Amino acid sequence: MFDKFALLGFGEGGWGLALLQGTGVTLSIALATLPFGLALGLVVALWKRSRNVGLRAISTAYTTVFRGVPELLTLYIIYFGVQVVFQEFWRWLGLPGTFSMPPFVAGMIALGVVLSAFSSEVWVGALNSIPQGQREAAAALGLSRAQAFRLIVFPQLIRVALPGLGNNWMVLLKETSLVSVITLPDIMFITTRANVATKEPFLFFGAAIMIYLVISLISAWGMGRMELRANRGIAAFQGATR
Repeated sequence: MFDKFALLGFGEGGWGLALLQGTGVTLSIALATLPFGLALGLVVALWKRSRNVGLRAISTAYTTVFRGVPELLTLYIIYFGVQVVFQEFWRWLGLPGTFSMPPFVAGMIALGVVLSAFSSEVWVGALNSIPQGQREAAAALGLSRAQAFRLIVFPQLIRVALPGLGNNWMVLLKETSLVSVITLPDIMFITTRANVATKEPFLFFGAAIMIYLVISLISAWGMGRMELRANRGIAAFQGATR
């Protein structure tokens, strides 16, 4: 039994280093996807609240499609489909060689658009919770719409949206496992290879479970600390009014 656990070590024949590198890839693609997906989701949310009918229709169609289509299918479309489109464009330009979509970039884009579709709903809910009177007061003070959003709306927006965005981050961590199908050497890719080589599925997939669980627990702790910090002003105000 102890010989089996030696397969998780860093010595000869052990998969410890490969699992560590796979964990690094998982975290890298999650951290690269997060700002892209949240920023795009905020843009989509602002379009949903726009007075422009066309922007509202585009944003609604966008969220409907990417919330309804399986994430794996979205990944395949971007990795294979977009690659074909760019390849034809490459040939049309008469450029030498061929265009190849890097798996990391494809994974980041695919996970990012799915994250943006779900996070846009969180952003919309947070935007709706901020009283319109605050924007009107900002306009009365001579602030432009961009200044009012940056100085008044956005700080409150983060505080209200943080719990929902934290849930989006936890879901994103799990969805990173999909990138293994496009040969990106993440945790699932490494554990699958290790299982094939050693025929020890419970050992390596159990190790993958523990790695994801540890990352999730650390993330939950971090999100809790961020929420406490974001709400410190509210807590201080409530304490002062008692």
